[in-house]
Amino acid sequence: MGRQAATVLYVLALVVVVVGVDVLFFRDHFWERLMANVGIVLVFGAFYFRFMKHL
Repeated sequence: MGRQAATVLYVLALVVVVVGVDVLFFRDHFWERLMANVGIVLVFGAFYFRFMKHL
């Protein structure tokens, strides 16, 4: 799998997780949803720079 395809799949997984958490847990809670989304993006970013940067 190429680097570009892996990155596209990684970003797609990020979007799916963020939308899933929003819909399932934080539908009517703006600030909690915002904090959860920021946390998810930070975790995905850390994993990206740790494991996928070297592909």
